[in-house]
Amino acid sequence: MGAWGTAIKSNDTYADVYGDFFDRYNNGEGVSDISKRLKVRHLDTINDPEDCNNFWFALAKAQWDCKQIDALVLDKVKQIIETGSDIEIWRRLGADEKSVKKRKIALEAFLHVLLSERPKAKARKKKIFREPVFEKGDCLVFILENGNYGGALELEALHGSETPYVLIAITKLNQATKPTKQEFISAEVLILNFASHGNRPDIFWMLPGKKHTSSLIEKVDNLEVSKEYISKKYEFGFSGPFDIRHISRIDGQFRHELESGTRPTKIIKIKELI
Repeated sequence: MGAWGTAIKSNDTYADVYGDFFDRYNNGEGVSDISKRLKVRHLDTINDPEDCNNFWFALAKAQWDCKQIDALVLDKVKQIIETGSDIEIWRRLGADEKSVKKRKIALEAFLHVLLSERPKAKARKKKIFREPVFEKGDCLVFILENGNYGGALELEALHGSETPYVLIAITKLNQATKPTKQEFISAEVLILNFASHGNRPDIFWMLPGKKHTSSLIEKVDNLEVSKEYISKKYEFGFSGPFDIRHISRIDGQFRHELESGTRPTKIIKIKELI
């Protein structure tokens, strides 16, 4: 699921499906055709009992934004919310009651929106090609809540694209001094296993933003990355610009490991990815 909050859109699957929808919509495709393509592309998610709701939520919201919400999709979402099946999943994945309460409120508000009439369909955006802020192989650092430096490696950058995403691998670096090039090479990828993350490597496509770049992330070096990831665009989740939510998620994993005295069994080294 890869949730970072209780809001309907605060998970990787929703962001992936919704972003995929509007990439196609802005490219001139029709809502019905896009919906059919997404159901095929994301079939594994649709068949995943713990993640399928996020697919239907994203598809319903995208269709609603275009004033073309399908009655069957709307009925599917109503059933999910009104039967409480989404809440059951959150409880099964270990969410506390405070989070469950917030999720219930978010679900009710979301259904209210879908049942209302959108004043005007979302306009298709004219394509504006941009270049990514960071480059492939860039070693990036940021400050964690304990004042230490955390680190991330950029594995890929999409050039000549309307959405210049970069593929980011968050590391387990957590130290008082800025990591060196060798420390990045020797680092492990951060594996998320707290809350509903499910033992997931923290690797995702990120849309850089200059405002966040200058205030939160700093480039300290660059590694040669010989592996190619562009063909694997849909194997990873998507995220907006790096902000405090990302750091909170990383801090959350470190706190979980410290408080529980355990760490994920899966280990991935940065050197394996480059």
